Formats: sequence, C-alpha cells, structure tokens
Amino acid sequence: LLPNIRRDEFPSIHCPPNPMAHPSSSAPSANPVSIIGPQFCAPYPVDLAVVREVWTITDGNFVVTDITGNILFKVKAASLTIHDHRVLLDAAGNPIITFKNKLRSAHDRWQAFRGDSTDSSDLIFTVKRSSMFQLKTTLDVFLANNTKEEVCDFKIKGTWSERSCVIYAGESSTTVAQMHKK
Repeated sequence: LLPNIRRDEFPSIHCPPNPMAHPSSSAPSANPVSIIGPQFCAPYPVDLAVVREVWTITDGNFVVTDITGNILFKVKAASLTIHDHRVLLDAAGNPIITFKNKLRSAHDRWQAFRGDSTDSSDLIFTVKRSSMFQLKTTLDVFLANNTKEEVCDFKIKGTWSERSCVIYAGESSTTVAQMHKK
C-alpha cells in the first residue's frame, strides 16, 4: 500500500481525550482547546502510526496513518537549505504547519507557523529544551500568545532511544497525548 515504507521501526501515537492547557496558565482547562483547528480534534482516543519513508534524499520525511493505513499527514523536510525546517501536510498535500529551527538558540528552539508561512504574525507555538543538558528529553511548548514564557503551555517528556514520550498540559500531570513504539 505504501511503497518504500518501514512500519516496524516507528511508534504509534495514542491521543486520549482530555483537557488541554489554558493558553495563559499552567492549569488545565475543563474544555478542550483547538490549537491548529477543530478538524484535527476528536472527542475519543485516536491511534496513529508514524511511518518513516525509506530511500529519501533528505532525512526527516515520514507519514502519519490511522490504524487501517490511511495517510492522514505527511512531514516533508526541506532539502538543500541553510535553515532547517519541515512542513506538516494534510493527506491532500496542503500545508498545515511549517516548523523552523531558530538558529543561534541556546535551548535548540523550534518555531511552528500556520500553513507554509514563516512570518511572525503566523506563529502558533515555539518548542525548546527545558535545559541545555539533559539525559532524558524534556521540551517546553509555548503558545504564541504566551510571550513571557514563564510557564509552558505543554511539556513533552520522553526518550528518543525508546521512541516514547508523553505530552502534558502545562506543568500538570494531565496527559494530552502519548507515543510509544509497538
């Protein structure tokens, strides 16, 4: 069904229904908040598979499928550019988010923009390492309107070697999503 794809090495993502972080505090909200758009939200758990494309010129290309193998998203890495960036596309190939690595950042910061834009007015969120030196990866996610960045809106904790992570609402223990290798 998917040529040049290896399903055995990449994780599935399980998104349980739960409240998302309120944009201006670390306390979870009672109502889910749509960060990208309501068409990407579901009131029930969704199992997804991350499938890396093999034999591509650039590293970082992969697709996200549902459990029946239908492609829901594609991630394409930019090739031969100075700035490291990736684009999340819907199944039809329309850009949803552009991820751009912010150069000269002490905490390895990435920015996410709406569509194929990299304009500051289209910034959705930024992601940075919680600290420069880590044994296990911990990332802080700040929504665009959280300009002070005193408290993160989401926290991602995981280990890339085990291909697993958990995304929490702010500094709380409320799980927003989790990923693990099957």
